[in-house]
Amino acid sequence: MKQVFISSWALLLGMCLLMVGNGMQGTLLGIRGEIEGFSTFQMSIVMSAYFAGFLGGSRLAPVMIKRVGHVRVFAALASLISAVILLYPTFANPWVWSIGRILIGFGFSAVYVTAESWLNDAADNSNRGKALSLYMIVQTLGIVASQALLLTADPSGFVLFVIPSVLVSLAITPVLLSISPTPAFDTTKPMTLRALATFSPLGCFGMFILGGVFAAQFGMSSVYGAQVGLSVGQISTFVATFFVGSVLLQYPIGLVSDRMDRRVLIIFVSAIGAFGAFVGLTFGPDFKMLLVAAFIVGGMSNPLYSLLLAHTNDFLEHDDMAAASGGLIFIHGLGAIFGPLIVGAMMENFGSGGFYLYTAVLFLILVGYASYRATKRASIGADDTGAYVAMSQGSVTPVRLEIAQEYAILADLEDEDT
Repeated sequence: MKQVFISSWALLLGMCLLMVGNGMQGTLLGIRGEIEGFSTFQMSIVMSAYFAGFLGGSRLAPVMIKRVGHVRVFAALASLISAVILLYPTFANPWVWSIGRILIGFGFSAVYVTAESWLNDAADNSNRGKALSLYMIVQTLGIVASQALLLTADPSGFVLFVIPSVLVSLAITPVLLSISPTPAFDTTKPMTLRALATFSPLGCFGMFILGGVFAAQFGMSSVYGAQVGLSVGQISTFVATFFVGSVLLQYPIGLVSDRMDRRVLIIFVSAIGAFGAFVGLTFGPDFKMLLVAAFIVGGMSNPLYSLLLAHTNDFLEHDDMAAASGGLIFIHGLGAIFGPLIVGAMMENFGSGGFYLYTAVLFLILVGYASYRATKRASIGADDTGAYVAMSQGSVTPVRLEIAQEYAILADLEDEDT
């Protein structure tokens, strides 16, 4: 891990600053939208726009990088992100914000693709797994730290928008000055969605459901907090708790996943996630209980992403794993686009409780479908399953998923040799 950090510290520092900027602007918009008097459904459109842009960026970024190179793509889009953040308080209009969120989602997606291809080039087969883990830790720390910065100024003013804009601008410096040379870029041609669904119906369906769950956490949690009357400090803590839970519970669940039928674990983890959502629905807006609910929901949804990825890999040949990554990203992204729109409509019709009602229903749907699929296909023995690779939702790109797939393949081959 130390070797990986020394060779990639500039990239990791830049990505940490980017994640602070991204996490801060996402939560801030939910708070500022309440101040500006935007309706819950208007804010759901704003939040959904980010995921539409992110999905488009993940598809177009490889083309852009091949055409003009890593450096230009990284610098140009980071500059675009920085500028758009400053436009939010200047033009307090939900439609302007929606366009801005599309641009920011597109920009962050392309920046992640660029950075991750650098990271993959800096790593080798012996430390690729450690590099991926360190990268994810840095990203999560950035998101959590961003919530604390919301307490530094009045959300109705301009300063809190300046801070993420400056941080994104600063993120360019260590990356562009310290990383050399730029790597060659190539991605695997994606597998068709029909073929992917044939290999793993549960993997595809679960990814779509989880896209909706994550979009509620990342996009609408601050809107929910503002609607139930939480203070800025409480909202920032509430949002951060989702990500804290995702980090702390990822690896224990991963250890269990290598020792049992993954479908059973998917059912169990989804049921716990539904229980956490019902805690928030029943006891909200009691702040302490909201934190408990956020910790459980966040702690279950991220491991579910990794579990579904590992479950899908169990039914793929090694040569097909990387090809499947693009399809899984696309399916998850579709769920994320529709998620805020649906939860926003539910909050409009059922009140703030619609936030957790929506999350509980999605988890229960996954419980039901996973139970159904368990009756349709024989289980795979624990000794024959592939490696579990911890992944975080929301910023996953085809490049990172391909890195994870490569690591899973190497781990499987090493197990076969031993």
